[in-house]
Amino acid sequence: MPIQVTCRHCLKRFNVSEKFAGQTGPCPSCKKPIEIPQADEQVVVHAPVDDAPKDSKGQSVLKPITRQETDVTRKGLLITIGSVIALLVLALMLRLAGSENSGLVYIRLLGAFALAAPLAWAGYMFLYDQECEPYRGPELRNRVLVTSGAYGLLWCIYAFVPSYVMELDAANEMSVIVFGISLMVMIVVGAIIAMATFELEFFSGVIHAALYVLVVAVAGWISGMIYFGQASENERPLTHRPAVIEDSQLSHWQAMKLPNIAAQDVAAQVSTATSKRAATIS
Repeated sequence: MPIQVTCRHCLKRFNVSEKFAGQTGPCPSCKKPIEIPQADEQVVVHAPVDDAPKDSKGQSVLKPITRQETDVTRKGLLITIGSVIALLVLALMLRLAGSENSGLVYIRLLGAFALAAPLAWAGYMFLYDQECEPYRGPELRNRVLVTSGAYGLLWCIYAFVPSYVMELDAANEMSVIVFGISLMVMIVVGAIIAMATFELEFFSGVIHAALYVLVVAVAGWISGMIYFGQASENERPLTHRPAVIEDSQLSHWQAMKLPNIAAQDVAAQVSTATSKRAATIS
């Protein structure tokens, strides 16, 4: 077995045959004399003692715990995609139904909560740390439900905070800049929620929250929801409908002894209205 020797002058390392053990000779590199150690002076590194139970052949009976790979299942992926498509179709139907119905607000709110669960599950399955064991079973279900409820409440930031700070009559009266800031605040708060429930990194939490916020925002836009730029009641132009005086009102005006000019104007309006009615009937 060759002996490993290191020159103390040039620090070169090389192997020497056992027959030169204990002798002195020149270094192959620097030519200075070095002493070859004895074979029994070498440091021997022993393997750790294995105290594990063994079978009759001396093999360990213990087996290491194998890691289970967790991938996105086809069933879960189909449920998520189906839920998103179904709610987008529902949003399109709400747009065709008209946005003046007050009951549509509650339907949109229900859709925001319904989208939270599948998007939270799908986002976690793509973003969790691959070096750690993912959550499974009831533990994953409970964390998804908690995250879904918190994500649904994120829209309270859009609905109430700008209206309270800027003293708006409705949330959709904000400007596009305020709307963008509100979305960013919602995404940051959602990232903190994802970090607390799913133990994600901050950047992964931002992606997780942005996935939900943007999908719900697009669904609301498809349903006809106006997020910003709506004119307030004080800024809307006033529309005056032309007054139509009936025959019964003419006698009331005459009884009040109006001036001749006003009476003539009223009589002209009555005659015009009567002629229009006659033309319509004919």
